[in-house]
Amino acid sequence: MATQAHSLSYAGCNFLRQRLVLSTLSGRPVKIRKIRARDDNPGLRDFEASFIRLLDKITNGSRIEINQTGTTLYYQPGLLYGGSVEHECNVLRSIGYYLESLLCLAPFMKHPLRIILRGVTNDQVDPSVDVLKATALPLLKQFGIDGESFELKVVRRGMPPGGGGEVLFSCPVRKVLKPVQLTDPGKIKRIRGIAYSVRVSPQMANRIVDSARNILNKFIPDIYIYTDHMKGVSSGKSPGFGLSLVAETTNGTFLSAELASNPQGQGAAVLPEDLGRNCAKLLLEEIYRGGCVDSTNQSLALLLMTLGQQDVSKVLLGPLSPYTIEFLRHLKSFFQIMFKIETKSCGEELKGGDKVLMTCVGIGFSNLSKTLK
Repeated sequence: MATQAHSLSYAGCNFLRQRLVLSTLSGRPVKIRKIRARDDNPGLRDFEASFIRLLDKITNGSRIEINQTGTTLYYQPGLLYGGSVEHECNVLRSIGYYLESLLCLAPFMKHPLRIILRGVTNDQVDPSVDVLKATALPLLKQFGIDGESFELKVVRRGMPPGGGGEVLFSCPVRKVLKPVQLTDPGKIKRIRGIAYSVRVSPQMANRIVDSARNILNKFIPDIYIYTDHMKGVSSGKSPGFGLSLVAETTNGTFLSAELASNPQGQGAAVLPEDLGRNCAKLLLEEIYRGGCVDSTNQSLALLLMTLGQQDVSKVLLGPLSPYTIEFLRHLKSFFQIMFKIETKSCGEELKGGDKVLMTCVGIGFSNLSKTLK
């Protein structure tokens, strides 16, 4: 890694969001070269360009330079400004792609963020808005980010390829974060879910619910899966259906799984029964992996621990995903922070897969742009 004037240099398009988000928080410029340099269609994709535009909207004074072919990007972060923003997300990726990064940045704005995102709300690639609402928001609350203005709301649903969904996200600002000790996930006490259907028969959602319950009822009685059928304007531009499930434990841990139908005109048609069954199995697998944070939010938890006060934070996670492992490397580059990683084999008290206990001392990050009243 070449460090010239404290800027970090990377090659390739992988983990672009991680690098830009950490660059914004740490204030270190970043240069990314060789972005799909050997592709027939080289350079940044439309959804990445849209993400960079979003960063530009929520910061003040960022400098972004992209060469003509789009294969080199130089990003010098400005101050996180926040305020009221609207953004059209590219329909190639869902709103979750943009929202994951906003969850990392929103608490450190100068003004509380209130943003309307338009695009695809549920797809097969990124975490859906429903899952982020059910798992990421309670996680942020553990770190002391809470308040009346803290909400995430699906105004309209939009399925790929047309999109047409709309989501409202607002988050208060915080001066500092609380350290956390999340070492005991507890036992599963209830399962909640949303089966949604847009521009198809409302019966689809009921069929999904029945098949999912057939599997989950063998394990736990307290299951409630809402059906959400949106009509007219609020159903977006493309037909589709899907299911997101969330298991809650006695200690307030949320583990999630979700599936969506294939986009219109792509791949084979999916039966609602199969989708419900497969989603229930995915949830059971996530419960087996376990930990105090589910696999979609591992990197968010590690980032908030890093930015906490200069105190020890501990989190018990399931097996680390490849995305999280790369995120740990980036945390070391941007913040010079190392985690202590202990593997916990599943003994008598821990059921399921092997767990990892992550420990670190926060860097004492404080929101400099927040004016104290």
